[in-house]
Amino acid sequence: MEKITRIWLTDSEIWIQTEDGRTASESFADYPRLRYATRVQRESYTYDAFGIHWEELEEDLSFEGFFRKKEYTPLYRLFMEHPELNASAVARRMGLSQSLFAQYICGAKKPSEKRYREILKTIHDIGKELESINDVSGKVEYALSV
Repeated sequence: MEKITRIWLTDSEIWIQTEDGRTASESFADYPRLRYATRVQRESYTYDAFGIHWEELEEDLSFEGFFRKKEYTPLYRLFMEHPELNASAVARRMGLSQSLFAQYICGAKKPSEKRYREILKTIHDIGKELESINDVSGKVEYALSV
């Protein structure tokens, strides 16, 4: 992994520069939490040797991903088409590291078929839980099935 020597923001992208002078960017539009974030939220990032992290937004970008040819995985399309889904929350619910889950979504790592099915099952379970919410007389009730 090359050392990143500079990180900067424009109105629509985040840019990095490597020690050997190569530059790359990621568009905020490709990441719903960054797309809808304020400038102050976007500027509130930390970074380490592996990537950039927005704790408040629960978003992570790996430096490796900046230089990877963009292939839109099924998980990427799922989370882009449904920005109401919070990938970090799904990862936490599954007991996965948010960084690993982000790599599954961006295609840096490919989940096994079993792991992919577990991810989809977790998302389906969330949907079922949301579907079971009933609003009765102004009170929200949860119809929990066991």
